[in-house]
Amino acid sequence: IMNVAGAYWRGDEKNRQLTRLYGITFPKQKDLTEYLERLEEAKRRDHRKLGKELELFAFSEKVGAGLPLWLPKGTALRERLEQFLRKAQVKAGYQPVVTPHIGAKELYVTSGHYEKYGADSFQPIKTPNPGEEFFLKPMNCPHHCEIYRTKPRSYRDLPVRLAEFGTVYRYEQSGELHGLTRVRGFTQDDAHIFCRPDQVVDEFKKVVDLVLYVFKSLGFTDYTAQISLRDPENKTKYIGSDENWAIAEQAIIQAATEKGLPTITELGEAAFYGPKLDFMVRDALGRRWQLGTVQVDYNLPERFDLEYVAPDNTKQRPVMLHRAPFGSLERFVAVLIEHCAGNFPLWLTPEQFIVLPISDKFADYAYQVKAALEAADLRGTVDARDERIGRKIRDAELAKIPYLLVVGEKEAQDNLVSVRRHGEGDLGSMPTDAFIKSVQSQVTQAIG
Repeated sequence: IMNVAGAYWRGDEKNRQLTRLYGITFPKQKDLTEYLERLEEAKRRDHRKLGKELELFAFSEKVGAGLPLWLPKGTALRERLEQFLRKAQVKAGYQPVVTPHIGAKELYVTSGHYEKYGADSFQPIKTPNPGEEFFLKPMNCPHHCEIYRTKPRSYRDLPVRLAEFGTVYRYEQSGELHGLTRVRGFTQDDAHIFCRPDQVVDEFKKVVDLVLYVFKSLGFTDYTAQISLRDPENKTKYIGSDENWAIAEQAIIQAATEKGLPTITELGEAAFYGPKLDFMVRDALGRRWQLGTVQVDYNLPERFDLEYVAPDNTKQRPVMLHRAPFGSLERFVAVLIEHCAGNFPLWLTPEQFIVLPISDKFADYAYQVKAALEAADLRGTVDARDERIGRKIRDAELAKIPYLLVVGEKEAQDNLVSVRRHGEGDLGSMPTDAFIKSVQSQVTQAIG
């Protein structure tokens, strides 16, 4: 028996209340034992628990349900993720843009999102002007279409790659909210690529390369690419012509095949405007999460009347690719926390080191070490509390800080640090410069 709860007969509160028992069974005791162990490990790794213990994020009833507050350490983690992807995007030819947090109703009517998802949006913001309504932005793609429209485009200009860390808002039901994995305000690492039809497959493969680089750098090595197609028996859920859908679906299948991705195909899982490739990542507990996504869209360019001038001077429609390697920062961080149990990669962790003076008289030297490490772009703090060194080490281990640098008389005299690695123990003493080079080398090997 896993749980006991009350429930009204047939869900009607006028009926008698019954006792509902939740249970599970396995053919072998060994299977049951392993399942229960996984449940306990999942509790220890729960991102809501670790997020509080590691001081990453919080929620406030006064702020509102489903609206996370990023604390300083969580913000540092989040900013590192953004910087990491921004750098990769610049190398890949993306142009950063910024769009408003709200948009006029007409924008989402044009895109089709209002008709499809209006019920899942927050209530409109009405102004004194009759009939004027704005909505909190539920997605970034309509805004990026309008950016594309700001000037004439030639076939030579394509592809145009627009990238934004854009915060969007969706009114999820309170019963569906869950930590960072299901929230009402979240930031997407969103980008839209406007390209010629002959560029679609190559651009798609470049996005796949970027997604896989992100996964590798963050320790996600077990993944499957899910090709999500339109349900041919229920076309009313989707917009666009059969011809465009067939072209888009074939482009995804071709790109996935040429990249040699392990794939599965799901009918009826496509976005309403086009097919997509979702990366299903398996975490350390064997659970599958949908993280990165790439989508091919022939429909929004039509709805927004997007054009480019072809070599024969005719006006043609570009194809639009939607992509988000993280999916959303909130969800990605939640999955990452549970995958690595809060032991973040060295390049990403909010604090890479903490200096622990064994007594007050070595605090000045501890701060000198901290300054030297920060000058080398390393991140950390000094624990100058009037506590025994054993307590300081224990607290730093609980905080999952990768490197603990103990300093005393010998270290201060010889410009050394006594190094402890989280989870590994004492690594011995070394010059401060040698420690700096070691950490920098590890970071370079991880992300270049």
